[in-house]
Amino acid sequence: MNTYLEILKSFWQPFSQLWWIILPVAFYFVFKLIWLDFVKDNWSDKLEWTVIEVIPPKELEKGPKIMESIFLGLVGVVVTYNSWEEYLLGMYTDRFSFELVGLGGEVHFYIRVQKKLRNLVESQIYAQYPGAEIMEVEDYTKNFPRVVPNRDWNLWGSDLILSAADPIPIKTYDKFEEDITGTMIDPMASFVELFASLPPGQNMLFQIVISPLPEIWKKKEMKLIQKMAGRTKESHGGILNDLLDVVTHIFSGFFGPVEFAKAEKKEEAPLEFRLTPGEKDQMKAIEENLGKNAFKTKMRFIYMGKKEGFNMGHASSFFGALRQFNDLNLNNLRPDNTKTTAHFVAVDPRLQAMKRRIYNRYRKRNMDGNKVILSVTELATVYHFPDMGVMTPSLPRVESKKGTAPANLPIG
Repeated sequence: MNTYLEILKSFWQPFSQLWWIILPVAFYFVFKLIWLDFVKDNWSDKLEWTVIEVIPPKELEKGPKIMESIFLGLVGVVVTYNSWEEYLLGMYTDRFSFELVGLGGEVHFYIRVQKKLRNLVESQIYAQYPGAEIMEVEDYTKNFPRVVPNRDWNLWGSDLILSAADPIPIKTYDKFEEDITGTMIDPMASFVELFASLPPGQNMLFQIVISPLPEIWKKKEMKLIQKMAGRTKESHGGILNDLLDVVTHIFSGFFGPVEFAKAEKKEEAPLEFRLTPGEKDQMKAIEENLGKNAFKTKMRFIYMGKKEGFNMGHASSFFGALRQFNDLNLNNLRPDNTKTTAHFVAVDPRLQAMKRRIYNRYRKRNMDGNKVILSVTELATVYHFPDMGVMTPSLPRVESKKGTAPANLPIG
């Protein structure tokens, strides 16, 4: 017991002297994690939203590159707000939620958008897919129970994050191999077939919430290339890092002498001799990725359904299909396990709370939690309308092309 008191006393002594530094830092992170999510959700509730469904035409031969043009058309809504508007009012750049949904074997492409931006989204789609059909529909999430899991329904879900830094791209559509006919293997085929194979009462929801980023984001990410090229400059990192550095050294002073690192100069070989072939390819891929417009992105996956037919094998199949976008030399998409697992105290209640949290966030289409940055090419790879090779009966399609009436059509 005395040992614990001595340890507590040893920590209390520096804290009692430095609370005025430690507490503001702690409150800053609380403010950032809790307050911002709260005010942004409040702001979102004040906006007028609608859900539209896109039914691709049957004769669809255009690949993901066409979808890239649609995402590019949405970049223009980017807006920057001042500190008052962002941190106190919760205002944010307009968002779009692109969703692939399997409802008991029926596959749907939904987009949730503000009503004021509906025409923008539809015009971009019609420009690239003139034969598509777009209709306003009721939000399908309203057909699910308000609270899941419950007595009859179960759920498993996860946020999707990147394994490496944001600027390092995932495997994009231009890297997919072609089959013997010369046609690109469509990565969406696996997802559509999986969602279409679900039995009645079982559902899969794949959500990608995006918000365009201003060009300034690239300056921060360029540091990764500079680091790989050995051109990084020593930086203090701002006042927060300075405060943390001071606190660290003061704490160290209570337990022993403080040792300061000494800078050592090293003679380095030219860059082309220091980088491996894989690192060179990675640098090239990063530079190409940073040359494109990008979106702040929140991705979620949920598998939910009636308990009597609930099968976690369906969720495993989704992540198996997701591996198509992985490149061992570049980046990977993976589940955020910190949001889906609990191993120690009150395991079951905590798991239930995690499941309900991701379910509520999905329904709100918010961007709470960890986010990633994806370029328009990466987004088009992960979400696009499948080509005519994906011919599942459960996927609604426009059976014929739409066109204008002949010029010599008799009238009267």
